[in-house]
Amino acid sequence: MISNYLELFLICAVILLPIFYETSTKFRYFFKFFVYYAVVLLNSVVLTPIFLFRPCNVRNLVLASRCCRVASSIISIKWEVRGAEHLSADRAMVMVANHQSSLDILGMFDFWHVMDKCTVIAKRELFYAWPFGLAAWLSGLIFIDRRHTERAQSTMNDSTKMLIETRTKLWVFPEGTRRTTNEIHPFKKGAFHVAVRSQLPILPVVYSSYHTFLDDRNKVMNPGHVIVTALPPIETKGLTTEDIPALIERTRNAMIDTFKASTKEVENRFNLSGHGMTKSSPPVRSAATRSLPARHTKQRTVAVPADMPLQSSGGCNLLDGGARKIGSLIGGANDASPIKEPTAYRRKDVQRD
Repeated sequence: MISNYLELFLICAVILLPIFYETSTKFRYFFKFFVYYAVVLLNSVVLTPIFLFRPCNVRNLVLASRCCRVASSIISIKWEVRGAEHLSADRAMVMVANHQSSLDILGMFDFWHVMDKCTVIAKRELFYAWPFGLAAWLSGLIFIDRRHTERAQSTMNDSTKMLIETRTKLWVFPEGTRRTTNEIHPFKKGAFHVAVRSQLPILPVVYSSYHTFLDDRNKVMNPGHVIVTALPPIETKGLTTEDIPALIERTRNAMIDTFKASTKEVENRFNLSGHGMTKSSPPVRSAATRSLPARHTKQRTVAVPADMPLQSSGGCNLLDGGARKIGSLIGGANDASPIKEPTAYRRKDVQRD
């Protein structure tokens, strides 16, 4: 009897899933995040026993990233990495990156093998989110208590000594809280204090804006393309704590310039204006309309959502007219989103081990 109900449930799920995915942007939004988190949690469970053989070793993260980056293909996000030579440098550095979403970690999975030895500063609450928290601790993540500044600073200082000895990079999100506001917010000083005290270079890493495909407020996530740029390291040798404000301003200004440039490049490359919206273009006029006087042919241009097929007067789609299917989750040719995998882009942007 139970097996019959289970079969009925599975049949209904198989039938309804494509319908909801086809018709609801909110469903696609939550479904894609569910897939992302499910992949991470599943790998946390599977890999934890393996991590026990070398606990708290940051190289466990390389293995974890290889297993988790499949989520990017499933939810149709492409990561284009630039400045890989800076990421692969065999030296201890303090890496600072802008923080827009939990998808930032998914992007890191795509190029973690390039960084090789790298760990992340994370808030202590994440440790209790098992099985992920346990797997993260076994992978050498550094958990700090943000509510107690002195305790957090002490933990970071103690960890820095280990990082220098093992030539391990320290990844920090200096904005603190993730925000999808299409800008880089003011930085906290913690990472820069660590860099100056230990005389380690600052390596800025910039993700282009997610607003080209992600809208958390309206629960929209379209297929996306993100440019991740590693800028040349900024040396801190000879600097003191008095130089930290100027160092922060210099780093943030360089990241803002790169953020704007890379975001503009993505918008122009895929003809986007925001949240996967196509830029407005001149409407197609029929022969009958062209014959009318100018006062009768006032034109309006409207930005159209990626999910809405544009049609000419003859009824053919100006965008790919195929209906959305579950197969589009892996970036198939039937995905009607204007963001598609560019012909020139392959994972050769970042060489694998």
